[in-house]
This record gives sequence, C-alpha cells and structure tokens, in this order.
Amino acid sequence: MMPGNDRWLPTSVKEMEALGWDHVDVVLFSGDAYVDHPSFGAAVIGRMLQSMGLNVAIVPQPNWRDDLRDFRKFGAPRLFFGISPGAMDSMVNHYTAARRRRHDDAYTPDGRAGARPDYPTIVYAEILKKLYPDVPVVAGGIEASMRRLSHYDYWQDRLRPSIIMDAPVDMIIYGMGENPMRRLVERLMAGESIGEITDLPQTVVRLSARDIPAASPTDIILNSFEQCQADKRKQAANFKHIEQQSNRLMPDAALWQQHGRKAVKVNPMFPPMTTEEVDAAFDLPYTRLPHPRYRGKTIPAYEMIRHSVCMHRGCFGGCAFCTISAHQGKFIASRSQQSILREVEAVTRMPDFKGYISDLGGPSANMYGMGGRDRSKCVRCLRPSCLHPAPCPNLNNDHSPLLEIYRAVDEMPAVKKAFVGSGVRYDLAMAPSGSAKTDAANRRYCEQLIARHVSGRLKVAPEHTEPHVLNLMRKPDFSLFYKFKEIFEQVNRKHGLRQQLIPYFISSHPGCREEDMAQLAAATRRLDFHLEQVQDFTPTPMTLSTEIYYTGIHPYTGQKVYCATNPAAKEAQRQYFFWYDPKRRPAITTSLRRINRQDLIAQIFPGANRRPR
Repeated sequence: MMPGNDRWLPTSVKEMEALGWDHVDVVLFSGDAYVDHPSFGAAVIGRMLQSMGLNVAIVPQPNWRDDLRDFRKFGAPRLFFGISPGAMDSMVNHYTAARRRRHDDAYTPDGRAGARPDYPTIVYAEILKKLYPDVPVVAGGIEASMRRLSHYDYWQDRLRPSIIMDAPVDMIIYGMGENPMRRLVERLMAGESIGEITDLPQTVVRLSARDIPAASPTDIILNSFEQCQADKRKQAANFKHIEQQSNRLMPDAALWQQHGRKAVKVNPMFPPMTTEEVDAAFDLPYTRLPHPRYRGKTIPAYEMIRHSVCMHRGCFGGCAFCTISAHQGKFIASRSQQSILREVEAVTRMPDFKGYISDLGGPSANMYGMGGRDRSKCVRCLRPSCLHPAPCPNLNNDHSPLLEIYRAVDEMPAVKKAFVGSGVRYDLAMAPSGSAKTDAANRRYCEQLIARHVSGRLKVAPEHTEPHVLNLMRKPDFSLFYKFKEIFEQVNRKHGLRQQLIPYFISSHPGCREEDMAQLAAATRRLDFHLEQVQDFTPTPMTLSTEIYYTGIHPYTGQKVYCATNPAAKEAQRQYFFWYDPKRRPAITTSLRRINRQDLIAQIFPGANRRPR
C-alpha cells in the first residue's frame, strides 16, 4: 500500500487489509474518480458512514466491460452496496446540447472520456444484483435524484419511467443524502430489512400498485407513467406537484406514481439541514486530495475547486432551467463562520497554496445566511422562487453576515486574496429590503465584491435580454443588468481597476424565437460585448424548462409555449451570439430578412445599408 493510504477510504483489498479489517459494512461505487473532498458526494457519504463506526470501501469508476473484478473484489458487504453515479448526470457529462459525444470528462484522471457508462445507476445496479442478488443496493446522487419520477430524456428523446423502474435498486436516496443515509443505517442495524423500510423521508421505493392509497388527506397521487406517455398535459400537471413538494420547508406529502403493476413512492424530504448538521458534514476528516492511486495525473474538476470553500447549500433563485433547488432544496442551509474559517485554514496549509482562495461561495455565492424573516410564512409557501416574479417581501436579504466572513478571511495572514468564483445574484444584492441598514450593507457588499473579490473578470448570468423569455426563465428584467453594470463600472473607476463583466446567455430556451435572439444580439452589440459564456439550452431531467420543452405546455398556466426543438432551429438562434464574427454576418443578415426584421440589420451591423461612394 502506498504511504499514507490509510488516510483515505480503501479502494482495494490490499488497502483494506492494511487497515486490519476483516469485513466491509458498505461498498460505494462511484462514477467519478475518488477525491476525498466535501465537493464530491461519494466522499461525503463515505466519511459520514465512517463517522458512524462503519467500515466503508469505495470503488471509483469500476470497469463494467471486463470480467467485473472491480465489482467482486470486496465481496458482499454486511449492510449494502451504494451507487453514487457522479457529480453530474451522466448524459450531461457525456453529450453536448447537439447530442454529440464529448471527448473529455472533468471527473476522470487526465480528463479521459469513457471511464463510466451512460446511466451508471442502471448499469452498476444490474451488475451488482446479478452477482449478489440478496444484497441491498441503494442509489443516490444527481442522476437518481433528478430521475426519481417519470421524466423526459433529451438524449433518447422520449419519456422515461422513474429510474427505480429501470435500475434494480432497492432504494433511492434523493437530494442531499446525509440525514436519510444516517437513518437508513440506524434502521438496518436495528434489524429491519430494507424491504420493510418504505416510509423513510427523502427516499424512493418501488411497491405494488395495490399499495397506492385510494384517497389520502396528505399524499399526492400523480398521473401514471402510462397516462403521461399518452398525454403530455398529464406529465406537465405532475411536474407542478413535484416542484412544489421539492421546495417546501416542512413537506409532509408522499408522491405516488403508478408504473404498470408497480408503484413508485417518493417520501417527503427531510427539513433543511441545521447549521450544526451542515458543519458536521463539512468538518469530517477529509484529506481534501485525490486518492494516491492517481499520483501523477490531473483530475480537472478537482483542480477547479481544490482551493475553494463552499459556505452553504440550497438556492432560492428558482431558475427554470436549474436543478439546484430540486436537489438541494430552496431553503438555505448555512455553515457557521467557525466551520468556514476552519476549512479556509485547512486550505492555507496545503503544500501548493499560494495565498489565493479561488472561490468563497456556494450554489449562488451571495445567499449565505438568508431566508424568511417569518418562518411560519415559509412553512405555508409553495413558491418555487423567492426572487421571481419579484423578491418575496418576507425575504431577509441582508448581506452583513457574508461581509463579516469576507472580513474574517481577508484578515487571515496566509490569505492574500479570496475570490468569489460562484455565480452572484446581483438582483438579490440590489433588491430593496425595507431596511435602510440592510440596504446600506448590500451596497457595501456590491462594492466590496467588485473591488476586492473579483479575479479580473466577474461572471454574472442575466441569461437573456427579452422580457417574456426572462419571465419563462424566472430571471429578472434585463434593465437590472444595466444598473449593475453601472455599479460595476463606478467601483472600477473609484478603485482604479480595469476589470471585465462577463455575462452568461442561453439560446433556444422555451419561449425564445429567432427574433428574440436577434434582439439579444442588438442589445449586446450596443454594450460592445463579444460573448464568450454562452450555451444552447440543454433539457435536463426535472426542471421547469425541460417540462415545457418536452410538453410544449407551461405546467403552471396550461398555456402552449413555442420551443425550438430541431437542430436547424436551434442553430438559427445560436448564431446570433457571434454577430461579431465576420463569417457569421451573411447568414445572420439572411435570417433577419427571412423573419422580416431588416430593421435590426443596421443595429447589429451599423453601416450595413450604406452605399459606398
């Protein structure tokens, strides 16, 4: 065994024997390389189980094509096999928005592609059940979480059933898994069989259709998978219930969906983790390093976060195309300042640390410590977003606690600079709070962010320019971006800085037509932005945008929505991002004439209609 391997969870029998173990309680199979860091789900769950006194082994990126020795090497664990398919949905990881196979994988040593299968939850589970039919298999992670009920799969262009109907797992743990995993282990160790545990919060189980209650005051009976296949409006109607229950503070309704003779039961989520619980997850004894088996190799995803610190979980932005709230919840679970500073201190002790924290952030960088002033109102709330269509009047958006953390980190002798690399919700920082003290703190936040925590380029995400598209995205009006740009430029002038504001935009989002992209091109032309951070909308399971894309219907209004779904229509929109490329000019001009918007030609290409003298 390599020196120091006892600091990691064992990945081989040799490492296990060196620890003096004669058995393994849980074996985790991960679609990602094993990086012992709190940003990697398999490491978090493995360390949490270890803290319960269990012997936990991890098999990163097992070979599913050979004689399956990776699946056999630890034998049958005492409790169960766990499947953590990866930090990204495997199909997002493997394919572009144009459904072309990617040539790299950021979660694999040296970025090598092909180290995991498509749908590893299904592939790994089928192998494990074939080899060990009597050993329970529990799945978690993004892939299983976002596919827990019937869902549209963009890469196969079809509605798929709950993944628990395709993968022979005994249970799915969805969302952030520490609390449900802890309770599952406690019940298994108390003598219950996994088949008896059908009521555990934040889990998905497969039952008989006869178990679906005929009527229930709390449970919600969704349209069946077969009904959704036959009628897209049924699928759209389901989504509204799924999203609302995912975003409740104290959910109490189980969701049921029939699939033929079987039923899928989604138990309600645990309440948001407390500060003490989040601290406990981040304070586990991570090495913060890739396993020594990868010595001499680079794991790109790790390189991005190795000197970063995540301060909270959850996001109440509710963007229509984003899965964060569906997985982490919309209510913010923040770490204590002491826990954050302990991790920053650990980063400063890393041998390669040069004085720069790459990101002091979270899912949305500036939601730390925020929530409803009156929590009783939050209990009743079904809004998927606290910011759209307007900031909730009950929302406390005071950035003072965040400023205090910035100050404390800046005062640490080993830290030269702490950057904020996560996305910033400028609409949250600029929203009037009703308190002069809070508004003043939020203005200080904007100035300090721009003056002291930007590494030359601040990335923000207006996503589009046109009001009706932004409304479907659940994003603020573009006029707010202009106001933030003014603040950004004022702060730069005041502090003698020459920093760039880098906006993100999306093409082909539901509701967006070619004309809307032409307007976006004209607006960004006036701003003299040569866009870099752009993407074509990619439908991913369990987002509002995906449901609209698939069904053509808005789940909350029942109204039809235009969607660009074929490659030609999507490329016709995407080309407008690159109006500044001379090679694109003829095609864009032709398109503008075709849609009868010749008036925009002169806005995008000033002087285009002038005749040479």
